[in-house]
Amino acid sequence: MERELALEFVRVTEAAALAAGRVMGLGDKTAADEAAVTAMRRLFDTVAISGEVVIGEGEMDEAPMLYIGERVGLGGPEVDVAVDPLEGTNLVSKGLPNSISVLAVAPKGCLLHAPDIYMEKIAVGPGAKGRISLLQSVRENLEAVAEALKKEVSDLTVVILERERHRRLIQEVREAGARIKLISDGDVAPAVAAAFGESGVDILMGIGGAPEGVITAAALKCLGGDMQARLKPQSPVEVERIKKMGLADPEALLTLEDLVKGDDVIFAATGITDGDLLRGVRYFGQGARTHSVVMRSKTGTVRFIDAVHRLDKKPLFRQN
Repeated sequence: MERELALEFVRVTEAAALAAGRVMGLGDKTAADEAAVTAMRRLFDTVAISGEVVIGEGEMDEAPMLYIGERVGLGGPEVDVAVDPLEGTNLVSKGLPNSISVLAVAPKGCLLHAPDIYMEKIAVGPGAKGRISLLQSVRENLEAVAEALKKEVSDLTVVILERERHRRLIQEVREAGARIKLISDGDVAPAVAAAFGESGVDILMGIGGAPEGVITAAALKCLGGDMQARLKPQSPVEVERIKKMGLADPEALLTLEDLVKGDDVIFAATGITDGDLLRGVRYFGQGARTHSVVMRSKTGTVRFIDAVHRLDKKPLFRQN
């Protein structure tokens, strides 16, 4: 992929964030999601790619746009596209932290076509690369990460989704002596934040969405981090969906390379509400300010982009 595409992908996530941010805190997660999806889809029409959505808003009969299998772009290199126009719909509707608009793009065939089911995940930054394994106990993983980061286990911060299914995980982390940051929704931004030493996040653990797991893996590949995962099917139907992906073992251990193949993936995200990784959208008069990150695994370059937008000059956001 051409490096110039990186900025084009930021324009796509910026558009979705600007649209969703308009209804932040209004308690309407459906309106926020629809705004983000519509804006992202329209901006994809301006990008010089021949893309296929492999992770998106659902199957064709479940979503009007950005559905799995939809073609996007003006034409250009054949690529896989993974999108989450609004990661954290509840967060936006309530005005809570860590909601982002996010996408990942890689050459065709390089992104795992993960179904929308549960996935067990463990993710760390580059300092602990190669030190984690879902085959190890919680304590063993925490001790290995602490040793790699030259910290005490008691100084580690573990991000976990606050769910009933994580009761035992939370207990084991606390028994090991690590600190826990519980989050209500949206595990992409905190997992990516673990790759930035100054973020205050060291490791993500627990079960969340599989599509979000692949998007997270794309970012960690760009940052030199590490991740392992296992799909967690909840029914025979989900087992069959996994087998159609070509995985003989529905709960096989998936490495970072299994989730994102090759060395040419681009990840882009724009903050909607303030969070561990990015600041949220700020509106003023006819303008707005966004904070985004874009990274490319091929070069290892990470760019944070602080942009000011004249909304009166953008038809998509012009208010009547």
